[in-house]
Amino acid sequence: MKILLLNDFGTPTGGAELQILSLRQGLRERGHEVRLLSSGISPVKNVDILADYQCFGTNTKFQVISQTVNPSAYLCLRQILHEFKPDVVHVRIFMGQLSPLILPLLKNVPCLYQAAMYRAICPTGKKILPDGSPCQSKPGLVCLRQECLTPQSWSVLMLQRQLWLHWQQVFDMVVALSHGMKDKLEAEGIKPVHVVYNGVPERPPRPPLSNTPTVAYAGRLSFEKGIHVLLQAFAKSLILIPEARLMIAGQGSEKTNLLTLADELGISQQIVWLDHVSRTELENHFDLAWVQVVPSLWDEPFGNVTTEAMMRGTAVIASAVGAQPEIVEDGVTGFLVPADDVEKLASALVQLLSKPTLAEQMGQAGRQRALSHFSENRRTEHFLELYQKLYATYHI
Repeated sequence: MKILLLNDFGTPTGGAELQILSLRQGLRERGHEVRLLSSGISPVKNVDILADYQCFGTNTKFQVISQTVNPSAYLCLRQILHEFKPDVVHVRIFMGQLSPLILPLLKNVPCLYQAAMYRAICPTGKKILPDGSPCQSKPGLVCLRQECLTPQSWSVLMLQRQLWLHWQQVFDMVVALSHGMKDKLEAEGIKPVHVVYNGVPERPPRPPLSNTPTVAYAGRLSFEKGIHVLLQAFAKSLILIPEARLMIAGQGSEKTNLLTLADELGISQQIVWLDHVSRTELENHFDLAWVQVVPSLWDEPFGNVTTEAMMRGTAVIASAVGAQPEIVEDGVTGFLVPADDVEKLASALVQLLSKPTLAEQMGQAGRQRALSHFSENRRTEHFLELYQKLYATYHI
């Protein structure tokens, strides 16, 4: 089968990009001819673009225009469809660089849209308000009133939304990352929606726990990720477990505020800031972790860091929001706690950091769950089934 993948970025950086690259590899290993179209920029400096085709992209102020109308993406895709003639097109993230201008080209091609963000129902892609609370409104003037968008970006992104609404019917199938995400999309009229969980690469189990009780966090350093809640909870856990340490991997706009908060809490000496590191480096560091925390405040569509921790054999404490209740088996592979609840998170941390046997048991249970439910092989096979259904509908 000839399969064309589309994603805004073709770099081994964020979770969505790693997923599309590993899907391409998995499909190729099964004998399929697979190519990837992305923009020609990287969200992280000095990282190679691994896409087979590249079109114009930008991370300057001009992006607000190009993510709505990108003629380069249109022309590039038109040429690819003419020359490659794919049997199926799989579109993942496209409203940040490639733009809805590509959609009319897919009208007569079997294609699916894999929603990795909430851009189909929210211009910011997060469906949350600036204060971190869930947004219950449909896009429109409310996005301006709630200050989710500036006046300049609002007018352009509302145009983007109109283009999306006009052309969304080109997709024969929509796929969500979780049942929680599926519910949100269907509540906004996008249905029916299939669910395919992200896949995590298989790896050997981590070594036995180290002598130092260690907490890990990986992800973007932004407010909705809830790292400030983790810092406060970790400070409380240090009262009972003063030898504990915290590793934080990631970059983002909240870095300065988090450093200040750590100083105010008096825990700076107990924290290692790893910034952005490669997957291999991250796994080497996190092999030491007794527990990995996912303290999100918002309904994340999935949560790759959770399944990565489980595959490693690390117990997880996660906020009971978004897809986390579908991934973490509470009391078995880790703990689910209410979002933005410092006391509950601190209590869960103390349980695991004071009981290495429990941390080991939960980590091993999480690894078995990751192998059976969230492997890359399982994800790839699931998509192949969907591709074959799509192809069949066009060749009855």
